[in-house]
Amino acid sequence: MPRVFALLALLTFAHIGAAQGTKQDYERANSVGKWTAGKVTATKVAPNWTPDGQQFWYQNANKEFVLVDMVKGTREVVAEDKLPKDAKPTPPPKKKRFDAADEGGDTFVRLAQPPRRGAESPDGKWATFLKDSNVWLRDTKTKEETQLSTDGKPGDSYGTVFWAPDSQKLIAIKTKAGGDRKVTLVESSPRDQLQPKTSTLNYLKPGDPIPLSKPHLFDVAAKKEVATSDELFPNPWDTGFEHWAPDSKRFYFTYNQRGHTVMRLLAIDAESGKVTAVVNEECKTFFDYANKLFVQYLDDTNEAVWMSERDGWNHLYLIDLATGKARNITKGEWVVRGVERVDVKNREVWFRALGVHPDQDPYHVHFCRIKLDGTGLVKLTDGDGTHTVEYSPDRKHLIDTYSRVDLPPVVELRRTADGKKVCDLEKADAAELLKTGWRYPERFVAKGRDGTTDIHGYIVRPSNFDPSKKYPVIEHIYAGPHDHHVRKGFSPAPYEQRMAELGFIIVKIDGMGTNWRSKAFHDVCWKNLGDSGFPDRILWIKAAAEKYKEMDLSKGVGIFGGSAGGQSSTRAVLAFGDFYTVAVSDCGCHDNRMDKIWWNELWMSWPVGPHYAEQSNVTQAHKLKGKLLLVVGELDRNVDPASTLQVANALIRADKDFELLVVPGGGHGIAESPYGSRRRMDFFVRNLMGVEPRAR
Repeated sequence: MPRVFALLALLTFAHIGAAQGTKQDYERANSVGKWTAGKVTATKVAPNWTPDGQQFWYQNANKEFVLVDMVKGTREVVAEDKLPKDAKPTPPPKKKRFDAADEGGDTFVRLAQPPRRGAESPDGKWATFLKDSNVWLRDTKTKEETQLSTDGKPGDSYGTVFWAPDSQKLIAIKTKAGGDRKVTLVESSPRDQLQPKTSTLNYLKPGDPIPLSKPHLFDVAAKKEVATSDELFPNPWDTGFEHWAPDSKRFYFTYNQRGHTVMRLLAIDAESGKVTAVVNEECKTFFDYANKLFVQYLDDTNEAVWMSERDGWNHLYLIDLATGKARNITKGEWVVRGVERVDVKNREVWFRALGVHPDQDPYHVHFCRIKLDGTGLVKLTDGDGTHTVEYSPDRKHLIDTYSRVDLPPVVELRRTADGKKVCDLEKADAAELLKTGWRYPERFVAKGRDGTTDIHGYIVRPSNFDPSKKYPVIEHIYAGPHDHHVRKGFSPAPYEQRMAELGFIIVKIDGMGTNWRSKAFHDVCWKNLGDSGFPDRILWIKAAAEKYKEMDLSKGVGIFGGSAGGQSSTRAVLAFGDFYTVAVSDCGCHDNRMDKIWWNELWMSWPVGPHYAEQSNVTQAHKLKGKLLLVVGELDRNVDPASTLQVANALIRADKDFELLVVPGGGHGIAESPYGSRRRMDFFVRNLMGVEPRAR
């Protein structure tokens, strides 16, 4: 009878996939970047523009010279001596304040005007300086010095000064010092000495005291402070976007309340000191200041452009600074991804949008422009993919490059006047890549936990995929609420391909709680990071396996991730251990009380309450089912490495079996090192395939 069981076991593993996890599989996996390199051509256009704005030229993949006439809409291959001599390449972008980068790496200017700040007054008659933690005035002609403030002291002192344009008033920011928590790291095996080293870094954690910065108004002629009430800004996480009105009558600034449920644009009256709320956002959950705070002051019309999710979608509003009245600039069941520029002269805004083409993937980046009164929306891009653009110097045309995970780049020339295509430029050729056996990741959509919301992801198969075989399934997870994480653009070597080459099917999913869908979609994460979208992810994987019989869930699903993904992958085998049975967690922020303050308080709020403990992998460690490998670098300066060790301690106390890899000298993301990556691969091969890695 035991022989029968042994034979059945062998047959089961053979059915899962012959020759998986072999030496050859590892060699192919570890060389994905090499065997896919250079096998996709014609992926981009590097233009050289003529000064008259009518033509540009570039070299194509065949090293031919291509001349494009933007006015005539023609594209032709020409001899080098036929190229316009005065054409120049696009200059590198200037370093400016920017908002979040899109997937292609392009950054876009946030364009809040720099405030009037500094020591000298605009009329040159006065200079400010700090002395004994207070603000002083110096007459630049007589050198006479006068103390303006008297309440400054060490640990609660004045700093930055913002002068009114008429030099009659100034705002000085007074900051009360916050906590001084430090994390100590031990380098066990330094290269330059035998004995260990210690180092410390400043590292505030949720609940710690934070610096409190508040504006104070001063009358220069009277040489005294004008009293202002902080009733509308009592507990700032941050203040910013400081700006004096050009007539010097009001000083504007944003107030982000600790806990991030209140965001205001406030105005201080320069004569009375009265503070009023021009914009008051009081949220039931959080205001995503890290990604969706935008202010552009329009001085000539006493207006401001403001970004808000007040109607359930991230949109732009035109604010009357005198009355606080807000009017939609953009609206609809789609989101503004970022502002590129505000054209004050033509009263329009150029921006990136997601979901603006309802028949496409809602995460595709598209470019648009619209009038500030909300009319005249022009969609500058429309191809079914995620887009990056390069504008002609006169901004009358743009070179539009778009792609998908299953579509190599397509490059077009388009007009900005109406968004119409002028001509095709290039279409990438992936024929050589496909000859290797490489397969496009497959986009897949399934309904989420509510039965109505589409959940998007993709499936990656090995290059030697055989549809008649069975393949264990592994999810690569990152559920951080600051973004969405399923790649939308084309890559010949997607990150997941390496693991797939061992004989796995890898999936990547954006569940509820991640960013850039509706506010309701995003709000799932609030005080609930342990959710990680798992109810959506599990339904998605089950739906995919129902359609694709090669996806074998019989031994459970594997899962891995780093940082926030490390937290989620461990959570999977604690809370959903009947579905996820093998996990590798790298540098996880396992307990949100242990991690950096800004990221965790944004989603988990403040003050620190019982929900922090409820979401902690330390608290839930006793629920472990299945196999778990914890990985951490002892010199992780992003996530306190003690976070991983506290999970290990809790597992030991609960008498749970697990594996722990602490890498001497390793930093954040050490599982991406050659050794860490190999150990992760081996763990899945052993525990999902049931074979010894590289044994064949």
